[in-house]
Amino acid sequence: MIKRLAIWVLLAAALPLAACATKPMTDDERARQIVASAQTTYEKFLASQDQPMARFRQLLPHAEGIVILPGVIKGGFIVGAEGGNGVLLAKDASGAWGPPAFYLMAAGSIGLQAGAQVGDMILLVFNRDAVASIIKHQGKLGADLGLTIGTVGAGVEAATTTNVGADVVAFVQGIGAFAGGSLEAAALIKRSDLNAAFYGQAMTPADIVLHGRVQNPAADGLRGALAGQQ
Repeated sequence: MIKRLAIWVLLAAALPLAACATKPMTDDERARQIVASAQTTYEKFLASQDQPMARFRQLLPHAEGIVILPGVIKGGFIVGAEGGNGVLLAKDASGAWGPPAFYLMAAGSIGLQAGAQVGDMILLVFNRDAVASIIKHQGKLGADLGLTIGTVGAGVEAATTTNVGADVVAFVQGIGAFAGGSLEAAALIKRSDLNAAFYGQAMTPADIVLHGRVQNPAADGLRGALAGQQ
């Protein structure tokens, strides 16, 4: 009787633990979460009253492409690391925003690093050639892709609000501050696994972003939010 009671006690204790266990997220669920977070990040940038975000709203209509990276993480001292998943979208020939392709931004820098930051980043891409270069190559944004990078936002490296002639301008919002390094050392790497999961078939970023050969209604909210500010 005591043995049976002990078994029931163990089972009762295990039930809450089983209920709290988190089911691993599938690639499709992760992709949908990234798209939803990208929309939230974009809307937060639009609504921000910070001075750098006024520049964001001013430049947005001129962008041919956009990379939205929710929850970019950067930290360290002396050697820094940065990374985060996000989406790349571009306008089609009619000026409408096409479907998103999934990317990982990875960067490393050696220099004076202090503090840590968890924040959001949006890259505005100002010409079709720059969009095509990001899609065709998976090198560093600056040297390997031959793109001129500017940054806007409190606590970012070499912050400026002019960036006249830049191919890509990065806007950053986050908690904390850091110094050192450069976005020109960052690479955008395609997430083929998330692209395939989101669209149900293997597709290249060019097929998705430049040619619009696939669609997913789960991206309609994000595309609609972008369309509202054209």
